[in-house]
Amino acid sequence: MSKKIYTKELIIEKLKEIRDMGWIESGRHGNCGGIGNTLEDLLGIEENNLPIPNAAEWELKCQRLNTNSLVTLFHVEPSPTALKFVPCLFLPQYGWRHQQAGTKYPETEMSFRQTISSLGTSDRGFRVIVDRKEEKILISFNANLVAEKHEEWFKSVKKRVGLEELSPQPYWGFQDLFHKAGTKLHNCFFVGAEVKKIKGKEFFKYDKILKLSGFSLNKFIDKIEQGDILVDFDARTGHNHGTKFRFRNNKLSSLYDNVEEF
Repeated sequence: MSKKIYTKELIIEKLKEIRDMGWIESGRHGNCGGIGNTLEDLLGIEENNLPIPNAAEWELKCQRLNTNSLVTLFHVEPSPTALKFVPCLFLPQYGWRHQQAGTKYPETEMSFRQTISSLGTSDRGFRVIVDRKEEKILISFNANLVAEKHEEWFKSVKKRVGLEELSPQPYWGFQDLFHKAGTKLHNCFFVGAEVKKIKGKEFFKYDKILKLSGFSLNKFIDKIEQGDILVDFDARTGHNHGTKFRFRNNKLSSLYDNVEEF
């Protein structure tokens, strides 16, 4: 079967047709990615990469509207990467007993799961710092801001590593992030959908169509500073699920210089 070839104009027209279809039953029952998979099926494409010849890379991004969930932008470990911060520093020095240690995992299993932003400090004292002078995004630790409920963990950290600022501090350079984002946040068509269930079946209404181009590093850094982009650590002793930059849903368009709505 030959692959469908789209021009940008044709993809816009096809998305408008899908929007005008109203509520559409999910084509991928039981699949958490059904919203995007169903749209791909309707377009006759694979994996969200749009086959548009003679043009810069374009992707199709589809998200639920009216939800507070965070969307993963990309995975990237902090620098210097040779230090392997998450498995070699955070887990042994700042980790805590995994809630399934001794059952699903070994008795010694540790966890380090934190979703942190530049606005305020997490209840374990971690925060994202934007250093515009050095052009770095850093992770900071302030022991004075650890919540009382983590007193036992606080004492264990004091014993393991002390209560000073992280040294060295994990960081991401602005340009490194821009390069990473540039490979993951191509020019894209963004489609937002409403979701409802009828007799246990999921239905989607693809209401919002945006054409996004010109990814902006300045806007990306602004959004980190404003707390709309967060850093998510998700590791346990046996496996590091990867450090992610995550974004508050439905604000993707604010990262681009050119936004066109249809």
